[in-house]
Amino acid sequence: MKIACVGEAMVELSLGTDSTAMGFAGDTLNTAIYLKRCAGDTLDVAYVTRLGEDVLSDRMVAMIEDEGIDASRISRDPVRIPGLYAISTDADGERSFLYWRDASAAKAMFDRGFKALEGFDVIYLSAITLAILPPVVCQELLSWLEAHSIRVAFDSNYRPRLWKDQKTAQEVIGRAWKIADIALPSVDDEQALFGEDDQASVEARFASYDIKGALKCGPSGPVSLPDLTKGQYQPAARVVDTTAAGDSFNGGFLAEYLRSEDLSTALQAGHDCAAKVVAHRGAIIARDHF
Repeated sequence: MKIACVGEAMVELSLGTDSTAMGFAGDTLNTAIYLKRCAGDTLDVAYVTRLGEDVLSDRMVAMIEDEGIDASRISRDPVRIPGLYAISTDADGERSFLYWRDASAAKAMFDRGFKALEGFDVIYLSAITLAILPPVVCQELLSWLEAHSIRVAFDSNYRPRLWKDQKTAQEVIGRAWKIADIALPSVDDEQALFGEDDQASVEARFASYDIKGALKCGPSGPVSLPDLTKGQYQPAARVVDTTAAGDSFNGGFLAEYLRSEDLSTALQAGHDCAAKVVAHRGAIIARDHF
């Protein structure tokens, strides 16, 4: 099975108390890496984006390939460069971000059409993927997905600053949910986006979509979709940094679900993957910690 993860890969600056570390991350890239680590050789994982022709882009491609991910669908831009963000965490592991992404090469990844998406069995993307694209291209991408018999996995990953306004985000993400075959929303994102008062309202809306997947509910663990059952999940033993908690859950979940189609096992696999990741700093933890 061939899976394409589609979105924006960025330069990450992790701001510690006494030092700053540089790495590479991005919501769908994080998921691609953890998906491949969990699946190993049982699934073929590719990453689709656009980078520059600069040294940081070269290093990013090398890192992606070193994770065993196919980077052949990454196009290169002679003018633009990758976006950058800086992340800091408080004593409880909660994060805050600063972004420099207005001229990111990833915004132009589909300027020449969607050929890079052809030949895959599953396409994974997020609302961040949709938000960074020019509005016309975003709608064209959704139309392309509707017209092709490719399974779509989607995470709303709502970031208000990336959208013109909340109404636009609701319309685009709502359309994406109608296209999706596998849903990976977070309850807090959905409440913020659609103005729902509680988790029960989010659950009721997703039950009406009749999409299989997981509603992520933080440390308490996920709820299965669409049947809304909840297993018993142990909270992470140690929380240092919640960066990529949801992305890593998606990777672990998809690695199991795409192989077995067993929802309960996939929910546990996603929770276990996220628990490992939040115990370490940064979006992409060292392989010897995984």
